[in-house]
Amino acid sequence: MRGRVPISRLLFPEMTTSKENPWITRLNTSRSDGVSKASRITALEVCAGAGGQAIGFEQAGIEHVGLLELDKNACATLRLNRPRWNVLQEDLNKFSASDFKGIDVVCGGLPCPPFSVAGKQLGRDDERNLFPSMIRLVREVKPRAVMIENVRGILDAVFEDYRQFVAMELRKLGYEPGWKLMNASDFGVSQLRPRVVFIAIKREYADHFSWPGESTERVKTVGELLYDLIAANGWKNAKPWSKKANEIAPTVVGGSLKHGGPDLGPTRARKAWATLGVDGLGIANEAPAREFVGMPRLTVRMVARLQGFPDEWHFAGTKTQTYRQVGNAFPPPFARAIAESIRICLTAARRSFSAAG
Repeated sequence: MRGRVPISRLLFPEMTTSKENPWITRLNTSRSDGVSKASRITALEVCAGAGGQAIGFEQAGIEHVGLLELDKNACATLRLNRPRWNVLQEDLNKFSASDFKGIDVVCGGLPCPPFSVAGKQLGRDDERNLFPSMIRLVREVKPRAVMIENVRGILDAVFEDYRQFVAMELRKLGYEPGWKLMNASDFGVSQLRPRVVFIAIKREYADHFSWPGESTERVKTVGELLYDLIAANGWKNAKPWSKKANEIAPTVVGGSLKHGGPDLGPTRARKAWATLGVDGLGIANEAPAREFVGMPRLTVRMVARLQGFPDEWHFAGTKTQTYRQVGNAFPPPFARAIAESIRICLTAARRSFSAAG
């Protein structure tokens, strides 16, 4: 079926307990593109990567006062595209946020391997687990809102106690926390990319928060989205290929520093790509030549477009390094939807308090 888009509420049963998702019955479908100086919202982002989340927050009108990232290539990418951003190449475990006390939002996509099947789901025992450092950061900064993105595996039953631990620690600090599983395709991204978003809002502002509603626009298929890029070198089979690639993409897998190279994932993922006419065994340097025969490989730029990056966003590093940045990113349109809900919440709360005063 051409253009079929999975419906997340059918694929992913919601967490219906108010204990873990206090905003389950409320959907925010409003969008506002105009942001006044009076409603200025500031953010400190950690594990910023190649800037997928940062782009979305920027588009939503949230201003970054700092972006923390350990990987030097990702830092170079951020500086290349936004020279004025305050990019800090530091380890979150050793970072002191005392200079950022009082900003509005602390956010970030924490490393996924501790909670993913591929990462053996070691959870709190994984050296890459940064939830404790994130909680410490929140304690230092005391923001009005917290946003953390992670893989769907964190909602597995084996991590229920750990989720409750994270929520309890933030409740102690005065926040109302909630978890929600959503799909990037519900926010205009041509990709089946389920992600868990954890939100914690200062208790006095929590009644103003609503999860973002799904986009009403039809999501483009892989063939529609990538046709101009795949045909860039005159490949004669570009049109037939685009018709075959008539679904959204499987989940893009970026790999980690320990494992994974420039390819589209393990055997199961590559089989899914093959149904779209894509060779997932590697990443190409350029679009196929005119007389190319067979299944083409995608370039880093093509994958970046599938992730929702603007075409004008450039990546620093080798092919492996840039593909890892792209593949591990939080898609900008998805991040924008979350950021808009946060901004609307905090702005409404600010107006409410001003009126009461």
